[in-house]
Amino acid sequence: MLVGFTGAQCTGKSTLLNKCKDELLNSGPWEFVDEVTRKVARGGHNINADGNNMTQLQILKEHLDNHTLSGDVILDRCIVDGYVYTHWLQSNNQVDKWISTYACNLLSFLGEKLDVIFYTCPDDIPMEDDGVRSTDNQFRDSILDIYNNLLDASWYLPGVDTWRHKVVRLSGTVDERMKTIKNKLEI
Repeated sequence: MLVGFTGAQCTGKSTLLNKCKDELLNSGPWEFVDEVTRKVARGGHNINADGNNMTQLQILKEHLDNHTLSGDVILDRCIVDGYVYTHWLQSNNQVDKWISTYACNLLSFLGEKLDVIFYTCPDDIPMEDDGVRSTDNQFRDSILDIYNNLLDASWYLPGVDTWRHKVVRLSGTVDERMKTIKNKLEI
């Protein structure tokens, strides 16, 4: 089973992945994949609103690698994130159009490989500065607008019907979100 979290920065994805590591340990041989963005940042690439062609190509490569893992895998971020952030960067002239097209094609191709996509709603989650992710409210709001349009079927993208129905929205406290996760994964 391939499970991915998706959502804007500061919406609880890493917190939930860590909680899954603790609470799902005895429910099977789960493999947990930490966020790709921090890995790319450690490689010397600018991320978030400062991303560029090389940043997004590295991030998309990580998503491609992660979405081809076998077994029961939970991803901190999935290809939906890769597309959303690449789209924002391209619309702000920081990424070439061909990279945005590539991200869209990867979303179509890899999205169907996901069994469940947990979207972490921003409600109830305060934005905290961890020194890596952006805490710029305007940037975050722009990213959330892209998620809302993409997930609420406002946008048509090729292949979107292969994955959009797999999205489960998570809201409430961490414990309420975990209850939803466990119910969906039948744990």
